[in-house]
Amino acid sequence: MESENGTVITEFIFLGLTQSQDIQLLVFVLVLIFYFIILPGNFLIIFTIRSDPGLTAPLYFFLGNLAFLDASYSFIVASRMLVDFLSEKNVISYRGCLTQLFFLHFLRGGEGLLLVVMAFDRYIAICRPLHYSTVMNPRACYAMLLALWLGGFVHSIMQVVLILCLPFCGPNQLDNFCDVPQVIKLACTDTFVVELLMVFNSGLMTLLCFLGLLASYAVILCHIRGSSSEAKNKAMSTCTTHIIVIFFMFGPCIFIYTRPFRAFPADKVVSLFHTEVKASMKKVGIIKI
Repeated sequence: MESENGTVITEFIFLGLTQSQDIQLLVFVLVLIFYFIILPGNFLIIFTIRSDPGLTAPLYFFLGNLAFLDASYSFIVASRMLVDFLSEKNVISYRGCLTQLFFLHFLRGGEGLLLVVMAFDRYIAICRPLHYSTVMNPRACYAMLLALWLGGFVHSIMQVVLILCLPFCGPNQLDNFCDVPQVIKLACTDTFVVELLMVFNSGLMTLLCFLGLLASYAVILCHIRGSSSEAKNKAMSTCTTHIIVIFFMFGPCIFIYTRPFRAFPADKVVSLFHTEVKASMKKVGIIKI
């Protein structure tokens, strides 16, 4: 894109997590391990749900969609990071950066909303079991799925539109991948208003999903207090695990998106943790379902 002084930004350069070759190699190996755990794991979940006629409950329907979103997210971000680790010059075009940013937030937003829907499903199943088949009927499940996909799309397209309105005239260096806080910092104009809009969009959405999930599990925990000891212990164990996973998943996201987009030393590490480790933490929650 062209700025007022005639400078054209056609590509961005990825600096990487560190300049140390040894640490770069270590990070590459870790990302590769996570990648080969996450991608086959998600495809195995999808295959199992699709092939087993007994897994027809709404929870498994949503779980299959979560695995698809998670696999797509890992493929778009992690595969690019692995290629960059092996490249001498890590660059991405301006359009490629916007495309990565769009799918990053489209899939991430869909994941957050889907987790809220799954928590609602568990709330109905545990707290309102007699109404479960009525509330979570196939039409309602498809409607909720469509709503969360549309929600992720609207959330993502707003990010891209705001980025398109910004002039970029250098520098053009990013950390690990294209994300809103990093790209906005490169704009050669006052970005205060845009930052507020981004915080309102990403930060508020993240915070509402986080609070919605905590509220759902809090209600479930309160409801099972009077249950039998065995059922109570099982539900307590599952809910506690899910809450821990929620904190690991949404904690980095809240740190990144609910504050002004200023550089902090921990940003690179938090971004990497949020990109790769959160998917593995999600598998822990899935196993406990």
